[in-house]
Parts: sequence; structure tokens; C-alpha cells
Amino acid sequence: MGQIAEQKNNTKSQIYINENISYLISKRAIDIIGALLGLIVLSVVFLVVAIAIKLEDPKGPVFFGQTRVGKNEKDFKMYKFRSMITDAESRLQDLLKHNETTGAMFKMKNDPRVTKIGRFIRKTSIDELPQLWNVLKGDMSLVGPRPPLPREVAEYTTYDKQRLLIQPGCTGLWQVSGRSNIGFREMVHLDIKYAEQRNFIYDMKIILKTVSLLFGSKNAY
Repeated sequence: MGQIAEQKNNTKSQIYINENISYLISKRAIDIIGALLGLIVLSVVFLVVAIAIKLEDPKGPVFFGQTRVGKNEKDFKMYKFRSMITDAESRLQDLLKHNETTGAMFKMKNDPRVTKIGRFIRKTSIDELPQLWNVLKGDMSLVGPRPPLPREVAEYTTYDKQRLLIQPGCTGLWQVSGRSNIGFREMVHLDIKYAEQRNFIYDMKIILKTVSLLFGSKNAY
């Protein structure tokens, strides 16, 4: 039965996406204003985190840039505070057998590659703050699906790729609905649901819920 349901999902017709011009203009305006205010207001946090990362690992960079897949499968460089050791990517293959989520994602609660300061900034989602620069550049929106890695997209079905039809976001319905406790299939469902139902009020609700969860998330690792 599971395989039949999967096949139905894979052949489902393309979803309807809200492309209302007034909504898209207001969404971009909110993205720019929100990103600018965030970078200014949180500048002290950026400084403190940068110092903490350097104190723990003086030779490693403060920021981590990684290729992600955005709207219409276009690659871009996404930025985060570095929360892992510098050779984390080369060690991934050895850890894949410990994957604690499903589908085309990798999650490991006690990932040995994560640094001490990294565990804190991941727990509070502070590591995601540099993505405000991606929002200003237009690579991302404040609200939208999590931008996947190219190796994840390589495993996507046609149905899964529908989550790539809109701009990826710093936060989204998946992030505020359970994040690491939600498997890949449910994440895709939530992202497609958002793409179909997104509007100004929906975005504001997700942003407000994200703020309330920011310093106390139990589902991020």
C-alpha cells in the first residue's frame, strides 16, 4: 500500500501556486525590510557568535557557504555560521549509516562533526542568521521551503521537485511544524501545502511562530 501511495504522489499533476502580483511585491518588500532590520538589530549577536567560533577553532572560518538548490532548480550559495569542524563534508560518507531521518535528507542528533558552539547555535537556530544576506540578494525569502542540497535533489521524484517551484526560505511550514522530528515525505507535503496556500497572512503567522520558537527549539540539531 505504501508503494502504491508513493507512485500516486510521484505522478500527481503540478500544483497550483499563488503568483498574485500584489502578494509577490509585498512579499519581496517584507523580505528586504525584514532582512535589513535583522542584520542591523542582530549585529551584536553576529559579533559575539563570530568571536565564539574563532575562540573554539581559530584556524577555521566564521561563515560556511554551501551550494543549495533554489527556485526552479537554480543553484546558489547559502550562508550559515559554521557549526561543524572544517572537514565535515569529507566525513559525511562514514556517517550516512547513522541517518535518523527518512528520504533524501541526513539528520543525526549527536553528529560528532558539530562543535561545542555549533551545538548551541544550532539548538537556537542562530546558525541560520547569515541567510538574511541571501534574502537581501534575492536567493531566498524569509518564508519558503528549506533549500535542499544538490545530492538530495538528485534523489527527488517529479512530485518532490514541486517544492522547488517557489523561492526557498529561512523559515517555513516544515520548520515551525517539528523540523528534525518530521521525515522527508511529510516535509515535502508541508512545503507543497504552503506553496498552494501561501499569502500575506500565512507568511506573517509563520514568521511570528518562528520568532517564538527561536530561543527554545527542541527540534533543531
